[in-house]
Amino acid sequence: MDNPVPPRAAAAGPRRRDRHGRGMRGPVAPPQVPLAASRSEVFADLVQDSVERLERRWPQLADIDFMVLEVPRLERSGDGWSDEAVPLGGTIAAREGRPARVVVYRRPIEIRTKGRDERAALVHEVVVEQVAELLGLTPETVDPRYGED
Repeated sequence: MDNPVPPRAAAAGPRRRDRHGRGMRGPVAPPQVPLAASRSEVFADLVQDSVERLERRWPQLADIDFMVLEVPRLERSGDGWSDEAVPLGGTIAAREGRPARVVVYRRPIEIRTKGRDERAALVHEVVVEQVAELLGLTPETVDPRYGED
């Protein structure tokens, strides 16, 4: 039995799909839409917003590095933190040409909050507390609205 239809030769270019005349498949949302931002990017934006809010009052914060890490590292010596409380942030003092750093831990904060507004408020509190510790001030001095939310 002869096959009356010869097989198609493979196309030289990349295969494109235009199923049912609806056009090419693409991303669910364009990159500029918040849906396309990852959770870590959204969290980093919350930290940046908080820092910018504080920099208006404290211009010296421009000399401090602000970092977001997923979780705090468990030190072997055990003096860093106990099983009872996981830190939400920390500070690293300036040394040998390195600026001081404020670290905010994303996962512990996300676990303790339910929505974006609550998360933004907790991020701001953590940033204020860490900046206050670094500058040797009280959190109320760093941000007069601290604790009002």
